[in-house]
Amino acid sequence: MQKEHIIIVGGGPCGMSCAIELKNKNIKALIIEKENIVNTIYNFPTHQMFFSSSEKLEIGNVAFITERQKPVRNQALAYYRSVAERQSLRINPFEKVRNVIKKDQFFYVNTVTSNGEQISYRAQNVIIATGYYDQPNYLGIPGEDLDKVMHYFKEAHPYFQKNVLVIGGKNSAVDATLELHKAGANVTVLYRGETYSKSVKPWILPEFDALVRKNKVKMEFNAEVLEITNSQVFYETNGEKKSIANDFVFAMTGYKPDHDFLRQVGIKIDEQSGRPQFDEDTLETNIPGVFVAGVIAAGYNNNEIFIENGRLHGELIANSIVKRH
Repeated sequence: MQKEHIIIVGGGPCGMSCAIELKNKNIKALIIEKENIVNTIYNFPTHQMFFSSSEKLEIGNVAFITERQKPVRNQALAYYRSVAERQSLRINPFEKVRNVIKKDQFFYVNTVTSNGEQISYRAQNVIIATGYYDQPNYLGIPGEDLDKVMHYFKEAHPYFQKNVLVIGGKNSAVDATLELHKAGANVTVLYRGETYSKSVKPWILPEFDALVRKNKVKMEFNAEVLEITNSQVFYETNGEKKSIANDFVFAMTGYKPDHDFLRQVGIKIDEQSGRPQFDEDTLETNIPGVFVAGVIAAGYNNNEIFIENGRLHGELIANSIVKRH
């Protein structure tokens, strides 16, 4: 059994920030990440631009310098890789935490690697920074499990001259639609809302709306998708049932945090807000010695915590851990 002082579950910017703050206080931490580091950013569309400016994404006092004020996906990936190297962070990628069990004053963390190897750790504290985007909000309709249906969008090129349906009307749906249109796809957008979502980034909405008004992108509001088949999508708008020819579907219907894992650890969850129970000053949960960091602390409101404020959680947690040791 491998003995660690702190184990951080999740290798995103907020988990990395926690490791850096602990390192600054001479406390060793091991990050365990089930995919690659900053996996959420990796899953962004290839040309995705951040809402935040580059300096607000910085961690570990490592400057993030870009030509434009707001960086794009690949710049962020390179930046966080460089931070991990410069800070000599200990990260185990492609290793999934199966469970966390508390016994006496220790936590026993059991994992499995991508090649099937099972590993057990013993730690004094656990920090959970698993993010928000691992679990899509499924529609629960026939055909959603077809190979042509995707819940993440990265690259538009393969869909040149294909009939593509985008389900949703918020930022991820709008971003995907713009990229697909530029790549020559025939795009239809179905959104259950009555009008454009207020959360759509103001600098991309005019471009999107212009495509809709010029009929270059077909969009229907008040639309409920009923069924997806290999060649068609059936839906309903204002009581009228319709169908369209379809090759691929991007169901950009949002995501939710992994509450099952939190509950397995013993963390209490507010059913209405989805927020885990934790102390606002220390981010320690109802399980002494277990902390949450980053957007997982926001519950269902992923507009409350971003990298730019979630990166500050590491200092609060590190200060709390230092006081008790």
